[in-house]
Amino acid sequence: MEIDVIDTFAELSALMRRPLSERPAALRDLLAPMYAHVPMQGDIVELHHFGGGCRVDRDDDRYLRALERLVAADVRGQIAHALDQAWQHLSASVPGITGPESLRVLFMLGDPGDPHLASTGGYYGMGGMPGWLYLIGWPSDEVIGKLAYCAVHEFHHQVRYHNVAWNPMTVTVGEHVVTEGLAEAFVEELYGAEARGPWGRSLSADAFAGALARITADLGVTGMQNTPAYVLGDDAAIRFGQQPKGLPPFAGYPVGLHLVEKHLRATGLTAAASTILPAAEILRSA
Repeated sequence: MEIDVIDTFAELSALMRRPLSERPAALRDLLAPMYAHVPMQGDIVELHHFGGGCRVDRDDDRYLRALERLVAADVRGQIAHALDQAWQHLSASVPGITGPESLRVLFMLGDPGDPHLASTGGYYGMGGMPGWLYLIGWPSDEVIGKLAYCAVHEFHHQVRYHNVAWNPMTVTVGEHVVTEGLAEAFVEELYGAEARGPWGRSLSADAFAGALARITADLGVTGMQNTPAYVLGDDAAIRFGQQPKGLPPFAGYPVGLHLVEKHLRATGLTAAASTILPAAEILRSA
């Protein structure tokens, strides 16, 4: 597998030095290749801002300093090294496992004042676009060392869905929460529990019990128009125009991890070895 971590650090640095009027077009040019084969609604720049990306409609002197910090920490190299490790571990654990022939990784600087980015702990990723990983974050002390782990989480999704069918019309809540739990368990398998993302960690015992009951009651609900509300929780569901389900933020992550951990204990398998298993099999053993 050929993995290319695009040098968006340099491209964003150049973009931030352009006149303000030129920055939206430069950002569209940077992001357009990633969206080239993905149906999308709305303007790329508006979507970028909506997702917590750095603003290109105003100046912010923090942005260039943040990019310099990312370069000094060699976050690009950290991501490339972690993805290579992840692929080697998966290949050794599951002989014959397949993945994309090539993978491009695009890191985008976040906006430190954006409430959506703050709600995710200051960083997040998306791995659902074939051949692309998208990462976004603000390099705070708490975040800068975890961006590579986020890349591994999203990479796991890419590999899983080269081996397990994903149909957005028929995907179930069970599949969606299991894939998030598997990705978190895989990160922990490689780097320890501290490498896991912050999503859903703060749930109290009562909140988790309620979320577990609510989600497991609806594991068979189908369709990508429905499943994210169970994974991301009510705040995100409302933000993205979906029906809330009475769930706290990012409830599907700890619930998915809980179900995957039960599967791992019951079967003795590793997260890597479970990557290609259908969700129904994982849920049965859980």
